[in-house]
This record gives sequence, structure tokens and C-alpha cells, in this order.
Amino acid sequence: QLQLAESGGGLVQPGGSLRLSCEASESTLDYQAIGWFRQAPGKEREGVKCIAPNGHVTNYAESVKDRFTISRDNARNTVYLQMNTLKPEDTAVYYCAAHYTICSDFMALFNSWGQGTQVTVSS
Repeated sequence: QLQLAESGGGLVQPGGSLRLSCEASESTLDYQAIGWFRQAPGKEREGVKCIAPNGHVTNYAESVKDRFTISRDNARNTVYLQMNTLKPEDTAVYYCAAHYTICSDFMALFNSWGQGTQVTVSS
């Protein structure tokens, strides 16, 4: 059964950068679309970006479209989220999750959720 684990979160100043990693174990990512999601305090979880097995990217959040980049390295069974020009409103717990072959529009259809990694943007 696919298991995902996020890493790379931390405290960063506004304008800074972080790279999150979503590493898979127990199974391959070859046929999985991987989505990044986030949940800020007191807010609902929202989609950020998703990458399909063929590399096609789906943007869920307009606010990060030009600042965040998603990529995948199937040889390493890892998907990355490069976050640049971070803003305080990007503060959230970031999660990755999987969907078979496509980036679904429905977050509830994703599975194998990781435990999340905290990103805090503050001066």
C-alpha cells in the first residue's frame, strides 16, 4: 500500500523559499498523480498543485500559480514543491496525497495522505 511522507517545512522569512518533498514508500509513484494541499489555522484544506504521471501540472490555487513549482522524480519516488517568494498567508500545514493516474478536481478522491509538514512564513 502506498505511503507518503512530507518533509522540508520550516520557518522562513517573507520573500524566502522552501522546497517540500513528498516521498513514497511501499509502492511506486509511476502511475500516481500527486497533489499538494495545505491547511491554514482555522481554514479548510485547499488544493495547491498536482502533477500527473506524465508530468502534466494542474494548478488548484491561483494565489501560488506563479510562485510555486511542482516536479517529480520517479526514480527517487519523490515529488517536490518548490515555493518561492513566500508570504505570511502561505503559512499552513502542507500535505501530499495520491490519485491514480489523474489530478482529480475533487480533493476527497485523493488517498494515501501524509502526516503533513508545517510551513511558517514570518519575520
